Amino acid sequence: MIKKEWKEKGFIDSELPEELRNNKTKLKEEIKRIAKEKDAIILAHYYTVGDIQDIADFVGDSLALARKAAETDAKVMVMCGVHFMAETCKILSPEKLVLTPDLNAGCSLADSCKAEDLKKYKEEHPGYQVVSYVNTTAAVKALTDVVVTSGNAKKVIDSFPEDAKLIFGPDYNLGNYINSVTGRNMLLWNGGCHVHERFSVEEIVKLKNEHPEAIVMAHLECKGPVLALADVKGSTAAMLQYAQKHPETKEYIVATEAGILHELQRTCPDKTFYAVPPEVSEGSLGCSCNECEYMKMNTLQKIYNTLVNEWPAVEVDENVQKDALKPIERMLALS
Repeated sequence: MIKKEWKEKGFIDSELPEELRNNKTKLKEEIKRIAKEKDAIILAHYYTVGDIQDIADFVGDSLALARKAAETDAKVMVMCGVHFMAETCKILSPEKLVLTPDLNAGCSLADSCKAEDLKKYKEEHPGYQVVSYVNTTAAVKALTDVVVTSGNAKKVIDSFPEDAKLIFGPDYNLGNYINSVTGRNMLLWNGGCHVHERFSVEEIVKLKNEHPEAIVMAHLECKGPVLALADVKGSTAAMLQYAQKHPETKEYIVATEAGILHELQRTCPDKTFYAVPPEVSEGSLGCSCNECEYMKMNTLQKIYNTLVNEWPAVEVDENVQKDALKPIERMLALS
């Protein structure tokens, strides 16, 4: 039975068995054993900590993980990421048990676009179709005509007639970039990722001066001035592919959440990657790198607990699930 206080916290806060405390290796082994016993797969986003990526069956970005999980015969999914990612898993695999280590692991970008606000905005703009970034809640996807990722957004937008009236949300920076490369004039929702919006132009220039041979890679959720400095602009997957396919380049300056450096270093051990620091606002303590505190809510202990107790589980209303699946399927057909 799940204790009331655990439900209030949104995660199970029980202590680990004594033999697993202070023994990370054994804890990882036990997590893998229980997952196998319960026919569960562990999915980890690139922005989770390295220890979690190391035990995952699949590591990737949000939609790729949900699609990969849907292709397996596993009965249980443990989505180590943020809440909307677990929802996406449930949308694609409604018959499966989808667990998330901490229900409080939200997303500033997804939270910037509430379903009720989007519904009202649609009503104010009749004749417009809605293109939603995958980083949205199930309820927002259900109000959407087609979903996009940072990797396929341009291709999907190009599939619309040139005179199509489009609303793009919630990421303003991604929408602004797509407008610039397609010549569109989409209406842009004013939302953003609190991590990607913090990257410092000054720090990129400083790093470039220190490492003149380094290639600058930036995620499309970054602001325009940051993207203007980037040699490679794209999704996390695009950054990984570029680094892997260019053996001649040995140094990279990376403007995305710092968790990606674990996979970059794992797949390219002979290269050096520099995380771009954030802007430090007046009166703030600052930090040495940009990390998503929501992604870092995922821990080995919470993964162990959620597997043992099969909670917290993420549910999506059946009608919302059906409506949210349609724009994803449309995107897959287009891309």
